[in-house]
Amino acid sequence: MSRSASSRANRRGEPPPSPEPLPAPALDSHTHLDIAVGGEDRTPTDAEVDDEIAAAAAVGVTRLVQVGVDVASSQWSAALAERHPSVLAAVALHPNEAGDGAATPEALAEIDRLAALPRVRAVGETGLDRYRTGEDGWAAQEESFRAHIRIAKRHGIALVIHDRDAHAEVLRVLDDEGLPEHTVFHCFSGDAAFARQCLDRGAVLSFAGTLTFANAGYLREAAALAPVDQVLVETDSPFLTPVPHRGRPNGSRLVPLTVRALAEVTGVGLGQLCDTLTATGERVFGRW
Repeated sequence: MSRSASSRANRRGEPPPSPEPLPAPALDSHTHLDIAVGGEDRTPTDAEVDDEIAAAAAVGVTRLVQVGVDVASSQWSAALAERHPSVLAAVALHPNEAGDGAATPEALAEIDRLAALPRVRAVGETGLDRYRTGEDGWAAQEESFRAHIRIAKRHGIALVIHDRDAHAEVLRVLDDEGLPEHTVFHCFSGDAAFARQCLDRGAVLSFAGTLTFANAGYLREAAALAPVDQVLVETDSPFLTPVPHRGRPNGSRLVPLTVRALAEVTGVGLGQLCDTLTATGERVFGRW
C-alpha cells in the first residue's frame, strides 16, 4: 500500500480489541508499523512501536516483516529490524511511487544498498498497479519492477509482489526475468485460476484480512486449493482490517482473526496451521 489519501480512509475510529490468542506462535508477513503507529504525518517513537510489537506477541504473533514503500520508509524498516529481534525488513519503491517517477537511479541504488543488510530479507513491496497509476506511469512501474526483481536475485533474498489489477502483466514480467527462489504475492487478490498459475511457479500466496470479507469467496477458493506450505498470512496494517472490525485501523495483533479464517477454509487444525505458517515464514525470509 502506498502513502496516499486512501490510507487515511482505512484508519477510522479506535483500534479494535485484541482477539483470543493463537495456540502457537505465528507471524505477520507484511505490515507497515510506521504508518500503523505513527500515521501519515509523523514518525512513531521507539516506545510506541515496541508497544505495538508487544501487543502482537501477546496474542501469539511473535514475528513481523516490516515493509517499506519508498526510500525513507525502507530505511526506517531496515533500522527497526536491526534494533528489534522480532522484526525483519523488506525494502522497495512501491509501484505507485515508481509510476510517479520515484524510481530514480539514485533511489534504486539505495534500495540495492539496503537489500544487502543482514536483517533485510526481502525486496518489496514492488510490482504493478493498474488501479491507482494511470497508463502514463505503467512503463515506469514495469522498469522499476524489473529492477527490483534483479536486486532480490542479486542478494539472494525474497521478492514481495504488489499486484493490483495486473495479474497477467505481473506473470509476464516474472516469466521474462525469472522468479527469485522465494516469491510472495502480498495480499493475494486473484481467483483460484490465477492462484494455480502462481503456485505452479513456486510462489507463496499471502492472505490478508480480505480473506474474511463476505464478498471474497473467490479468495477463499484460492486459499482452499493452495498447499498449506505455500501460504502466509499478513495484515498490511493499518489497512485491510479483518471482519468483524473491517474499516477500523488494523494491526499485527489482529492476525489471529485471519489465521482462524484460513484454518476454516483449509480444514487444517489451528495449531498445525500456526506451525506451518511459521515454518514457511522461516523458509521464505530466513530465521529470526
